[in-house]
Amino acid sequence: MLIPFFKYHGAGNDFIMIDARKFVISDFSEKVVNFLCDRHFGIGSDGLILLTESDKADFRMIYFNSDGKEGTMCGNGGRCITAFAEKLGLVKESTEFLGIDGLHQAKILGGGQYSIKMIDVINVDRMADGYLINTGSKHFVKFKQDLELIDVYNDGRLIRHQGRFGEDGTNVNFIEYTNDNKISIRTFERGVENETLACGTGSVAAAITTHLNYPSESKSYIINARGGQLKVEFEVEEGVKFSNIWLSGPVEFVFAGEIEL
Repeated sequence: MLIPFFKYHGAGNDFIMIDARKFVISDFSEKVVNFLCDRHFGIGSDGLILLTESDKADFRMIYFNSDGKEGTMCGNGGRCITAFAEKLGLVKESTEFLGIDGLHQAKILGGGQYSIKMIDVINVDRMADGYLINTGSKHFVKFKQDLELIDVYNDGRLIRHQGRFGEDGTNVNFIEYTNDNKISIRTFERGVENETLACGTGSVAAAITTHLNYPSESKSYIINARGGQLKVEFEVEEGVKFSNIWLSGPVEFVFAGEIEL
């Protein structure tokens, strides 16, 4: 079977995009997805995203981690699939698509910039050594200094599998905040099982926990990831409910091709 594919990245967080409207979803087994995402033997990416039809929205996004398993919501993936849908001629200035966590609005801002509305966040667990938050995917956020000195792979992997986070574990973010509403972030992603150059849901988690940890009137943060810069904006109700959350940043088309399975 010959499959056309497209490669995109959002701030270095890269994805294989496939227009799966004419394919059988079950063809994309865990083994197949893992092969396609493999950086040595396949195309190589942090994840694979299928664009399929939806009777509730313009299209449906099905996201797989590079380990081959279907993942939870991916913020940068949502921005990238919006760019992909634009390339396919399915959307123009804005869209609404269905993700694993529900409907998402997205905007084409121009100049290679794309924005996606994330789910509301109501519960944030403050722990002794950080915060646990679900922004469409579960994230543990830990405030640190000198991020370049952190062994993200080993330290992140150790935290990711701790029993307190349940059987599925958690994504792990190490962040550093400066007083000018800028946050530096490094993320260990479950499913990829390594550090990624950017993480959309992790960036949202970083902005919200920074707002809680360093109380201020600001509801807009610049997130400096290793692969680029993202922006997170939100509204706050009674200090506990975060809504109208938007994740914005660059998306780039990398290349297209065909691969035979």
